[in-house]
Amino acid sequence: MTAIPGEPAPSREHGLALLRDMIRIRRFEERCAELYGQGKIRGFLHLYIGEEAVAAGALQALRPEDAIVATYREHGHALVRGVPATAVMAEMFGKATGCSRGRGGSMHLFDARTRFYGGNAIVAGGLPIAVGLALADRLRGERRVTACFFGDGALAEGEFHESLNLAALWRLPVLFLCENNLYAMGTAIERHQAQLDLGLKARGYAVAAESVDGMDVLAVEAAARRAAEYVRSGEGPFLLEARTYRFRAHSAYDPELYRSKEEVERWKQRDPIPAFTALLRDAGLLAPEDVARVEADAAREVEEAVAFAEASPWEPVEDLLRDVSAAPGATRG
Repeated sequence: MTAIPGEPAPSREHGLALLRDMIRIRRFEERCAELYGQGKIRGFLHLYIGEEAVAAGALQALRPEDAIVATYREHGHALVRGVPATAVMAEMFGKATGCSRGRGGSMHLFDARTRFYGGNAIVAGGLPIAVGLALADRLRGERRVTACFFGDGALAEGEFHESLNLAALWRLPVLFLCENNLYAMGTAIERHQAQLDLGLKARGYAVAAESVDGMDVLAVEAAARRAAEYVRSGEGPFLLEARTYRFRAHSAYDPELYRSKEEVERWKQRDPIPAFTALLRDAGLLAPEDVARVEADAAREVEEAVAFAEASPWEPVEDLLRDVSAAPGATRG
């Protein structure tokens, strides 16, 4: 990782903030993997390890009033957005104090306070939601951005094409952010996409597009700021492709037989956390005690979140039908 030509070097404070976010995500998810192995987190678990630079960089470009829609690999986005780690971990445990009251689990984090609208287990399911949120902002005259994160596998779904088309027709303020980690579950992108130029797909719907190195947090931030400003100014939607890589399997149940260990190791050489750490150190912006402090803070935050989740109650049985409704005239049978 090197400084971006034409872009100012980050300040010490900002550089530490970016590093802190990436380390928080990494340590939180490593702990989740341990807890999953212990049976304390159940269901599906999709880890973001390796992709931290995308969430940490892109969310810097967004304002508190902007909306965020994510995928089932969304723990990092929630943490960087400001959803408390305690509420995220409790949700992972399925506890009533979770951000979705324990009803969503790993794939359905939600927090209206931070305008974090998922968490969505359906591939591409968040794109129409983002279009709806952006339409609401447009009708209210709000100068807001709706950022929608999704993986490369979503490009094969009809919702991707319908959403880009409608957003372009109505010039809606949507920042479509594709986290291209090269695999749709276990299928390599060249086996599910005939056209590998993802920006070309967007331009086919008259949507502006750019690709960025998703392993470089500064490059992601700079590109996301340009894209967000374009969207906020009323120019219409924008597609930003972040080329990244997940170091872990697709999910905790994935035997990972579709890619070689050598490939994974090659990508680990581009791990965004040590790369950014080295950049800050070489620029004289980082001292050894800074890294130790960031690691200690992250460890404390994670363990406090685990303790909170462990101590939290389950939802009472009498609340199981709360928020459950039936269509008019429906009968029990």
